[in-house]
Amino acid sequence: MTKRKTLLAIGAPLLVLWLFLGLRREKIEEPVATAAGTPEAAAGANLPAQPRIAGASGAVAAPVDAELVAHLRSRYGANIGNSYVQIKLIEALMRHFQKHDPLHWQQALLAAVRAAFPDRHDEIAKNLERRLAYERWLEENRARLDGLEPAERRAVIRQERNRLFGEEAADEIWASEQKNQAVAETLAEIDGQQGKSLGDKLATYTERLEDIYEDKYDSYLENHRHEVMNRFLALESVQAELDAMSAEARAESLREIRKGMGLDEAALGRWDALDHDRDARWEAGKKYMAERTALVEAYSGKELEQKLAELRRRYFGDEAEVIAAEEESGFFRFARPRRWGQN
Repeated sequence: MTKRKTLLAIGAPLLVLWLFLGLRREKIEEPVATAAGTPEAAAGANLPAQPRIAGASGAVAAPVDAELVAHLRSRYGANIGNSYVQIKLIEALMRHFQKHDPLHWQQALLAAVRAAFPDRHDEIAKNLERRLAYERWLEENRARLDGLEPAERRAVIRQERNRLFGEEAADEIWASEQKNQAVAETLAEIDGQQGKSLGDKLATYTERLEDIYEDKYDSYLENHRHEVMNRFLALESVQAELDAMSAEARAESLREIRKGMGLDEAALGRWDALDHDRDARWEAGKKYMAERTALVEAYSGKELEQKLAELRRRYFGDEAEVIAAEEESGFFRFARPRRWGQN
């Protein structure tokens, strides 16, 4: 057999084997469609990646997965005419397709929009352009924005949003942010008020919240009651006033604050019990820290460790090891400031 025929005889089986392995590898690496558990996941990493098919002008998106379309309609369909909802849809699909199809993500995104919401395709496509333009503007102006005072920066950003999206749409898209900012400004104003009682501050706070959230105030309070209450209690002026009260007056004031947040009697009773437990715990913590300081001054080495372990067990029982681990890391929970109604 000639040398050429020998090579061909050996090469042909190798070529077949190489092709077979290559096909097997493609089969193994092909993405598998998985069911998404939440509406947000419909535009996230758990969705099947869009396959590509070759066309005359290069790769184009294959027909949009029916499961994706169903999820988009379920998650966004009821309010798809709202600009905020459209932007949330766009951002969710951007995250999904930029991960699964980085070269053609925009085409794939718009194909998914057309399949799910054909009547809104052009409108959402325009909002995609605006969203990308806004992202570019933020990046190009980052240094300038960082150099502005907070209020001035917010004004410049809002002006650009209005220019790109229109004032009405911009208000829809960033309504939540604007409301949060209004609440933050209200809290700062209340904290700086001189000569106002705790009751007056609470009344101002709840009235402003009603003005900010209007007909959605009740549902907002229902869904964010703990956060709304904590933001008020976190004010330094509120903490200072509570700290200056007797234990009885402080307990009554905390109850009135919570009542003003709409808590019922059952919930108020649970908070009263929690405050009582916290007071007892902090009293024990104060005594523990005093005794601990005395031990540290009097002993050292293993003897000190043994006495501290005994002290922790006496005050904290089963939680003694947790306290020991905290102290070993440098954290002393009872050396922190007491935040009335919060810890």
